[in-house]
Amino acid sequence: MTAPTTGLRMRRTGRHLVAVLTGALLLVMAPTTSSARPAAARPTAGTPHHTVVDRTTGDREAWTGTWATTPTAAPASDATAFEDETVRQTVRTSIGGDRIRIRLSNEFGAGPLVIGEAHVARRAGSGPASRIDPRTDRPLTFGGRASVTIPAGAPLLSDPVSLRVPAGSDLVVSIHLPEHTPGSTLHAFAFQHNFVASGNVTARTDIAPTATVDRWYFLTGVSVGTARREGSSAVVAFGDSITDGSGTDVDADHRWPDFLAGRLRAARGPYGVGVLNQGISGNRLLHDPNPPAGSDAVNYAVYFGQSALRRFDRDVASQPGAEHLIVLLGVNDLGHPGTVAPESERVTAAELIDAHRQIIARAHDRGLKVYGGTILPFKNDTLGFYSPGNEAARQAVNRWIRTGGEYDGVIDFDKALRDPADPEILLARYDSGDHLHPNDAGAEAMAGAVPLHLLR
Repeated sequence: MTAPTTGLRMRRTGRHLVAVLTGALLLVMAPTTSSARPAAARPTAGTPHHTVVDRTTGDREAWTGTWATTPTAAPASDATAFEDETVRQTVRTSIGGDRIRIRLSNEFGAGPLVIGEAHVARRAGSGPASRIDPRTDRPLTFGGRASVTIPAGAPLLSDPVSLRVPAGSDLVVSIHLPEHTPGSTLHAFAFQHNFVASGNVTARTDIAPTATVDRWYFLTGVSVGTARREGSSAVVAFGDSITDGSGTDVDADHRWPDFLAGRLRAARGPYGVGVLNQGISGNRLLHDPNPPAGSDAVNYAVYFGQSALRRFDRDVASQPGAEHLIVLLGVNDLGHPGTVAPESERVTAAELIDAHRQIIARAHDRGLKVYGGTILPFKNDTLGFYSPGNEAARQAVNRWIRTGGEYDGVIDFDKALRDPADPEILLARYDSGDHLHPNDAGAEAMAGAVPLHLLR
């Protein structure tokens, strides 16, 4: 099974290899180079999961996530590596603050990850996409050190740095990798162009890219904080390719969580609400990637990430300031078996509902309010997901989400995007072309379907 080629690519002088992906409208390169139940108790501001004491001032400071992505491993076929190179990566903030801290990750590395130097800055308002505003350039430290080694399997938080960050602005994080460094911990579906350059150019205003990548490497989170931000919170969008942004324009920040962040900023409530995109293309609720031996999926399925049940604690429960969770998962559990996963992993509607119940229970255990998103229609999809049996399961799961009363609220994405003349298909103006993933207009309509009062 193949999917249309989209913006996931890496360009470098020399040969390159494009691998067409699957189940979630994925294109990946293996480069040659380096009605609701009562709401759960709301966490009070200043709970340990997003409050720290500044070691230099002694002030208590509330931290809230403004951007996040989910790390995955790389398949054996992905030979990407860096050596004495700088990776310059851009992220879009959802809320602003006076101070920031960065989360790096070596969670899928087989050995230590050496960071030679790292900087953060705001993107320049004009010129190349790789240009930073030098007035905002700040070196990052880790326990007071400019260089740090991250053990295999571990994440690492930077020290806080003073930098005024407006909501809805672009931040640029530059990481120098001095040693031979496999690209082992990454988010392969960024829908954002990032850049690689030779040497340590972390502080340079302009760089000369030797490669352009549509991935995020080793960077998984940005948090903002001020002493006045105790009332801020974050909502985690927990999903698959539809949340990740498949089908939307590269470099446009037109994923539905991006549009939701824009709506929340425009609403101008008393406190900011950060939006953290924890979607992974190809992700499933119940199963890790398990491509059939000998299939093309062996070359890319690892990018689909660990199952939602497995990654919940890292990607949801540990997010700074998280108080809300939107769940949109299940379409790949229905569509992958028999395509990019073994037929033996086929699931029933009852099994999907039980998985959703686990997400609800674990969210409530952490004091999160959790909202169920109905699964979008996918009849006539080009990826081989649709069958009458899968449609019946989708309808059963959606009926339970709408009427079961177990979620704290319902976000009816299905109703917002389906064709009234044939509710089993996406409305044409929202269809990216594969009849499964919404386009930019569809992503905006999804964000519009979220009742903002749920997130206040």
